Formats: sequence, C-alpha cells, structure tokens
Amino acid sequence: MSDREPPRRRVPGPAKPARSGGAQRRPGPGARPARRPARPRPGAPAAIRLGSPRPRLRMVSLALTLVLLAFVVRLLQVQGVDASTYAAKAEKNRYVGYTLAAERGGITDRNGVALATSVDAYDITADPTLFSREQLKIDDGPEQAAALLAPILGQDQEKIVNKLRPANPNLRYTLLASRQTPQVWKQIKDLKTALATKAETDKSAVNVLAGVLSVASSKRVYPNGDLAAGILGWVNADGKGGGGVEQQLNKALSGKDGEIRYAQSGGRQVPTVNATETPAVPGSDVELTIDRDIQWAAQNAITKQVEESRADRGYVIVQDTRTGEILAMANSPGFDPNDLSEASSANMGNAALQDAYEPGSTAKVMSMAAVLEENVATPGTHVIVPNRLHRGDRLFKDDIDHETWYLTLNGVLAKSSNIGTILATGQLGKTQRQSNKVLYDYLRRFGLGSYTGLGFPGETPGILAAPDKWSTSQQYTIPFGQGLSLNAMQAASIYSTIANGGVRVEPTLVRGTEGPDGQFTEAAKPKKTRVVSAKTARTLAQMLESVVDDREGTGTKARIPGYRVAGKTGTANRVDPATGKYRGYTSSFAGFAPADNPRITVYCAIQNATQGNYFGGQICGPIYKQVMEFALKTLQVPPTGAKSAKLPVAYKP
Repeated sequence: MSDREPPRRRVPGPAKPARSGGAQRRPGPGARPARRPARPRPGAPAAIRLGSPRPRLRMVSLALTLVLLAFVVRLLQVQGVDASTYAAKAEKNRYVGYTLAAERGGITDRNGVALATSVDAYDITADPTLFSREQLKIDDGPEQAAALLAPILGQDQEKIVNKLRPANPNLRYTLLASRQTPQVWKQIKDLKTALATKAETDKSAVNVLAGVLSVASSKRVYPNGDLAAGILGWVNADGKGGGGVEQQLNKALSGKDGEIRYAQSGGRQVPTVNATETPAVPGSDVELTIDRDIQWAAQNAITKQVEESRADRGYVIVQDTRTGEILAMANSPGFDPNDLSEASSANMGNAALQDAYEPGSTAKVMSMAAVLEENVATPGTHVIVPNRLHRGDRLFKDDIDHETWYLTLNGVLAKSSNIGTILATGQLGKTQRQSNKVLYDYLRRFGLGSYTGLGFPGETPGILAAPDKWSTSQQYTIPFGQGLSLNAMQAASIYSTIANGGVRVEPTLVRGTEGPDGQFTEAAKPKKTRVVSAKTARTLAQMLESVVDDREGTGTKARIPGYRVAGKTGTANRVDPATGKYRGYTSSFAGFAPADNPRITVYCAIQNATQGNYFGGQICGPIYKQVMEFALKTLQVPPTGAKSAKLPVAYKP
C-alpha cells in the first residue's frame, strides 16, 4: 500500500447568483467557455414543465367566497329580516295551548235539590307528532297505541289510529275522547307509567302512549234520571245545551272558558319555563220553580196511565195560581239524559210545550167566561138543549144521545154539552159573525195563538185563525174546543187565570240564578194581564165546582175529600200527526183547588188512549185527584172548610 495521499477531489462551490438586470458576465482570458445546453436527441420525449397554480387558487378562493357570502346573506335573512317569523314558528312548536273548560252551573229545584250537576272528568287528548316514526323509531306506533286505548275508551281502534296519524303531519293536538271519568284517565295514566318504566330498563321497548295527555274537564250528570228530563234537556258532545233549560240558558250555565299555555318537550310540560294561564269563569247556578217531589208525583201518575191506556203520550202540569210558577211539568214517555243512546228522538223534547192539539171541552170555560163577562147570561139562565142541532153545514150532537135537556147555563158546563155551548155563545153578538169576533177576542186574552212567555226551545203558540177565516163549521166547533189548537201549558194557564181572579200571569219556570260570586239574581217578574173581572172569575169557579161535585157532572172522579175542587173534563177528536186526519181522542181534565181560595192548578192530557176508557173524566180525572192531593199536602194547603154554592144544573120546564 502506497504512503502517498490520494489526490483531493474538487468539490464544486455554491453557484453565484446572476447579476441584476439579467446581464451575463463575459468570460475572461483563460476562463472556460460556457457550456451550451444539450440539445434533445432526435426521437427523445419532451421535458414536462409544471403549470402555474395561481389560476386554480383564484377559482377556489372565488368559490369559497361565494359560499361564505351565501351563508352570510342567509344568516342575515334569518336573524335580521325574518327573525320574528322564525321565532313565531319556534314558539308555536315549543309551546302548547289548551282550553280550560269552565265548570257548568248546576240546576236545582225551588228547594235547592240538585236536578243537574257537573262532576270532574277528563278530555283525553294526544299530540300526533309524538307517534311518528321519527319520534318512536317504529312504524306502527299509532296502531300499537290504538290497540291499548280502544278497550279503555270504548271506541273503534281504526278511529283512534286515524286521529293519531292525521292527514296534516304538523298537527299537534287531537281529541280522542271527551268527558271521561277519572277512573278512565287513571287506567291510561297507569298504563303510561308501566310502559315508561319498561322503556327505561329495556332499551328495545317503546312507550307508545307518551303522547297521550289529558285536560281537566267536567261531565254533566242528572241525579234523578229521567225526572223532569223534558224540562232540563241535555248537554251535547260539544258541552252545549241540546234542549230544555240547558239550551235555553246555555250562556248563563256555560260560564267562560279559560286558557293555559306552556312549554313542552316530549309531550310533557317544562317546569322551568313560565306558563301563562287565563282562569275559567264558572257558570251560574239556575234555580227552577218546580218542586222535585211534586214533579215525581206527576210523572209517576201520568206514566202509569199512559202505559195502562196504551196511549201515544201524556202530560201533567202543576202551577201555582197566584205566582204563575210551574211546580211540575211531566211528560210520558220520557228519556234519561244520562244515556241518550237509549233515548228515542220523538221523546227527547218537552211535549207539554211542543205538542199542538185540539183541547175539546176543557176550552168551554173560555166560552162561558165570554158569555158571563158580556152579561148575555148568568149561571141560572135556562138553556133548552135538543138531541141534535143543525148549524151551517153540519148536524151537531153531544157525546151521548139524550132527550131534550132543560139545563141552566151552569148545567151546560157541568154536563159538558156541545149544543148548549153553541147556543150560549150565539148570544155574544147580533149576528154569528159578531159573535165570532167577540169570542175570538176572549180566546186571545186567555193566551191562545201566542207563546206562553216561557221562551222555551221548540214551544208552539198553537193555532187560532182570525175570525174572518173561520170555516162554516169552525164557527160552531171552536166554542166547544174543536177547530183550534193549543199546548198543555196554555191549557193550564187558562184555569190558573180563572183561579187568580181573572188575571193572567205569564207562567214562569226559572226563579233566578246564582253567579260565581254567590249573588242570587231573581228572574224578571212575569207579565200580568186582566182577562175577565173578578166577579166573572168567582162565578166560573162556582160553576166548575158543579162539574166535580154534582152527581150529574162529568168530573166526579176528581173529588178530593175535605177540599172544594173546581174542574172540567175534555174529550176531543184528535188529529193524527202522521196522517193529518182525525183518529183517536185527546182526553183531558183541568181544574184548581181549593175552589173558593185557589192555590194550585193541575192539568192532565192523554193522547190516543187505545185500551180501556178514553173519556177525559174517566182516565184523567183520577190523575188530577192523585197529583192535586199530593201537591196540597206537600205545600201544606189546608181545606177552607166553606161549603160550595151548589148551583143548579137543570130546571123543570
């Protein structure tokens, strides 16, 4: 190995920068000539040169700028221009509002006994959005919920599904069932709790009832069942009165609904967020004039007789003769407002006010009032009553064939003679046309052809044509109660007018109302109208006693031991509502007691009795007696002890 050092390798130094200006240094003496760039060989590929990145960067920057600008514009629109709109939408989705139903006022009788009241109940509601797939993570949430709810609510399962999956996917409220008992809501609530507990322990389980909610409400209850149902009416599914006093005084009874609004999440109220509430104002309580016990006696009596006679229907009215207050208004058949599903639509009204019918002989008292008031006859005036009477285009008769009767005017009423009544009213004017006009005026004064003043839903004013419209036969049938029509309340009011000394007091059914503040407001005073003089009224009362007391009278079955009773029977041909032709009879009895110091009027009518007797004195007289006796005892009305006038019925020619 040689000790000589190897020759040092020349290391190139750093390249010197070119001079500014791009001028090249010329080579000096002894310097190497500059190397020329190698030329590419023929056929060799061209060298790749990188393009400038600046255009691409400009395009990306522009795109990003446009995107950011769009976001800024949208942000300005949302938070600046449309801020209130989106805030309102958020508010709507976050907050839930419910109506707070006002407690409906109660209805009582004159003694404060409850006839209609409201008890706690719940409206079962739901938020349909909480049953969606997005919320429950299952497709059949509404079906599962409906399967659980249907047997509890007693509804069709498909109906519930349609409510939980509405056409509008944004619907936040639906009513599943209204006015359910607390027991029903407890069943649902317990089921919700069980499902929620299971969902907490089993992650695969789903609480399909999470969206079912409740709103406190009330349910209408009638403690006495069908008692006075025709007066009370009922409350429909919307919580409004559907008939009777419930409908007539719905505004006062309903009160004013309130509202509650609160934030919710997952169907539950957020307790940390303030809720707004407008309290509901309860409805007023209504006190009626009727007496529950007298109402029961009247309803019990008429129901039994309608069943025994196999009649279409019947009614009984009991009225205070001095004040016009209705103490009872019973209809048969009736209905139970607690269960309308079992009620017949034909029986759900108040037939005593809604039925218009020809009264028959009970209307003769108005003809006699006109005759006495016009001084064309007295109770003792002689009236010769033949077996037949030809007037106009008809041959008139009484209810029985008889030899010629020699009756007093009092006897005409006692024996209920149609012919005698025609003869008596024929004296009211010099001509039949004049007599018709005078009689018509008295009929109107007694209230025929007009509403009673009760303002009751569906009430009929009856039918009374103007005298110039009376047909040839009506001129002679109207005096004895055919050819005109009225309702049972109008018929009772006629006798109360006579009992009250000839002054008609509009009947009343409401004594007053008690507001939420506990203040009692009396009903307006009824209108009073003098119809006949006190003298005429006293004379008529004595004549009506003969109908009951005299052995020849038609109302002997209405006698009440110890009391003086005034009354009148009626048996009229009845127009069948279905055919418009006469078929069957209207049987009736009307009167008051004590006859010499009247306190109570009772009126009874039965439509189309098809079994047994159909004469008013025979089937309505006993009802009158039964109800009148009960009412006199209930109101503690003592007998007067005075003897009746015993007016003569007949005379010897």
